[in-house]
Amino acid sequence: MILLTQAGKASLSSNFRSYATAIQSSANGRSKILVIGGGSGGLSIANQLYNRFNAAGKQLKDGDITILDAAEYHYYQPGWTLVGAGLRPKTDFRRPLDSLIPKHITLIPENVQSFSPTTSSVTTTSGRQLSYDALVVAVGLQINWNGIRGLTSALADPTSGVSSIYSYATCDKVWDDAEGLRSGNAIFTQPAGIIKCAGAPQKIMWMAWDRYRKTGRADNIDVKFYTGMPTMFSVKKYSDALNALRIERKVGGFFEHNLVGVDPGNHKATFKKPDGTNIDVDYTLLHVTPPMGPLDVFKGSPIADSAGWVTVNQATMQHVNPDFNNIFALGDCSSLPTSKTAAAITAQAPVLTENLFSLVDTGKVSKAQYDGYTSCPLLTGYGELMLAEFRYGLEPKETFSNIFDQSKSHRLFYHLKKDLFPSAYWNFMVKGRWFGTGGLSRPTYQ
Repeated sequence: MILLTQAGKASLSSNFRSYATAIQSSANGRSKILVIGGGSGGLSIANQLYNRFNAAGKQLKDGDITILDAAEYHYYQPGWTLVGAGLRPKTDFRRPLDSLIPKHITLIPENVQSFSPTTSSVTTTSGRQLSYDALVVAVGLQINWNGIRGLTSALADPTSGVSSIYSYATCDKVWDDAEGLRSGNAIFTQPAGIIKCAGAPQKIMWMAWDRYRKTGRADNIDVKFYTGMPTMFSVKKYSDALNALRIERKVGGFFEHNLVGVDPGNHKATFKKPDGTNIDVDYTLLHVTPPMGPLDVFKGSPIADSAGWVTVNQATMQHVNPDFNNIFALGDCSSLPTSKTAAAITAQAPVLTENLFSLVDTGKVSKAQYDGYTSCPLLTGYGELMLAEFRYGLEPKETFSNIFDQSKSHRLFYHLKKDLFPSAYWNFMVKGRWFGTGGLSRPTYQ
């Protein structure tokens, strides 16, 4: 006789429900709203849409909203920096995806293989066709680990000194490597181009620097920042402050240096310089931020641009092609010209929700517009954080500017990142009840 714990029973029940609803959905093959992706954007938008229709007295039926995602787990990725800094165990930031799906939303555990916007349908990796009245694309982006020669084998080698906060599998290795370092070169990298949370590569650097200072190792460890970008940060106000901090803390800065290869056996990192030549640098610890880009599924897709981003209006998040006006996108997979962060999703989701609801209800989008708001909580040490907030045009759009100079680090901001945001994420955001700077209050649009 097999005995199940309460947790086991709950998991079994959840798995059976997901399987049953997926079977039901596959039988009719059509959803009122199909959401591609069960990450931060997908869960937020699916729940916000369900709640918005209910609030308007137009309650959706169970299964009217479907999420398509084959992932077994859902991750709170901003937490991986906290793991790399030794502040939280990584298990705090992973939960089974099906445990986060309410009973009125269907989860189909497959991925999308192709899009057919002219027939309002998609094909899954198993060959199943799913039709929709409205489509929301929220699949994120992909990390190109193989874009750096030798990186994947280096990450798998416990003696390589190479780690990255950009995956669940490797984020705890960051702490192990940093904590075990006693002397030598600690190198932190950032690639040129688009990545998730462009401040994260230096967040973990500042945490390591502060840890070395607090434990009496700073005099024996040279911390260096190699970035493919021309400045410390894209927004001048924060970039100037971060560069001043770098100089004050005697952290080496090497700009427009892009990591192209790792030789773990000889502990050498190869960088491409602005003139196109390569330089080999000795490292003792190497923290790598890999290159990133759109998912392969968007190559040649009719809903994406030539680079592979889903092309949407930057204000409404509706597809720019009038023939595909029932398609929307948000988050990392979209063409929205703003930093790709969870904070951006908190501002995008309510606008997309309002516009999709209005399209279904009235045949046209509402007056709700996204201004590009995003935020990067820049850890600069234990107990301190610089809260960068900005919108389109790289213009600061700050929540606390009447109280604090947000180009300076503050302890309050540190506790937002370390304590409030993870709690708000699991308890509210993935349930569609967190609206960023608005907290629990859903914004209204006139």
